[in-house]
Order: sequence, then C-alpha cells, then structure tokens
Amino acid sequence: MAEKREIQSSVKDEHLIEKRREQMIAGAVMLFKEKGFHRTTTREIAKAAGFSIGTLYEYIRTKEDVLFLVCDAIYDEVHARLDSILHGDRSAQTLKTAVSHYYRLIDDMQDEFVVMYQESKSLPKDALQYVLNKEQEMVAIFGRLIEESVENGELALTPEEVRLAAHHLVVQGQMWAFRRWALHDDYTIEQFIGIQTGLLFNGFTGAKQYVKGESR
Repeated sequence: MAEKREIQSSVKDEHLIEKRREQMIAGAVMLFKEKGFHRTTTREIAKAAGFSIGTLYEYIRTKEDVLFLVCDAIYDEVHARLDSILHGDRSAQTLKTAVSHYYRLIDDMQDEFVVMYQESKSLPKDALQYVLNKEQEMVAIFGRLIEESVENGELALTPEEVRLAAHHLVVQGQMWAFRRWALHDDYTIEQFIGIQTGLLFNGFTGAKQYVKGESR
C-alpha cells in the first residue's frame, strides 16, 4: 500500500482538520472544474470554502496540497465503500457488487474524478507518484476479485486477461464522469451499471465461451 503523504498543519485538532479540509476540497473542486488548477488562487479557494486565507494556511501550505487532498479523498472513499465487501465471501457476485459500489461512487464524485485526472499532472513529483500508486492499488482490488472468481471456477480468464480486465473495469466506470455530457441524457446510473456489468462479464467469458453453470 502506498505510504500516506502527510500535509502539514499548524492545527492539532484532528476533527477540525478533517472538517476544514473537506470544506477546502468542496470549494477547490468547483473552482478547478470551472477555471482550472493554474488559474485558481488559494484566496479563491479560501473564499469558496467559507474562511479567510489566513485560516486556509493553517491547514495546508500550498495550492498543490489542496489538489492532493482532492485526489486522496477519492481513494479514501473507494476503500471505505469496498472494505466490507472485501472482508466477506468472494464470488463473481461479490465482484459485481464491488463494481456497482465503485460506479456509484463515481456518480457521487464526478467532479472530483474529472479534476483528479485533468489536474493531477500539476502535483509535485512525490505527490503524483503517491496518486499513481493509489490508482494501481484500486486496480489491484478488482484484479484480486476477478482472480478469485477464476480460482473458484466462475470465470475463465488467463492471468494476462485478469490484469487487463481489472484496468478495464476501472476505466469503464470513469466513463460515467468523463463522458457524462453524452451519457446522462440516455442512461440513469442504474441503467449504466446494469448494461456495463453485462457487457463486462460477457467480455470476460466470451473468449472461453464459458461461465460455470451457464451457457452462452
């Protein structure tokens, strides 16, 4: 697991730090989406968050810190939503449930996902590497779920196909955020999840023409 990157704060109250940073993230996402990272100032972020620039600098040191917090919030939420699933029984149904949870998270955090992928290149090298590592961890979660479905005979995939399928699951979900201008008039999130899950699992099994207990 990627080592947590610490953001310095002069405040010691952890609850207050979390609250203020959530406010910063909400304000920054709106501004980064509208203006872009480079054209947004820390003063504007402070105003959007509802406090002074002086207060802002009690919780972060740079504008890049705020962008990092936006990215990290996504991965924290991914783990929060998938944690209970990962500690239960593993099956193809578990994989489908995990996909549904992840895609609903994307629906809830559409702006955050767009900002992360559009602006993460502006992060310092160490912060960017942390974000990329967290992305790999997210893909690995789905890789393990797919692999376990292969091991228990529910899916028939090679190791190479498992690795690519995990990336495919992640990217296909992100389509809901990146192409919402084209998708949201035609599909609800429930329809998107249902159709994508069907397409994904048909693709997983199509190469071998096999799903345990089912025929194509």
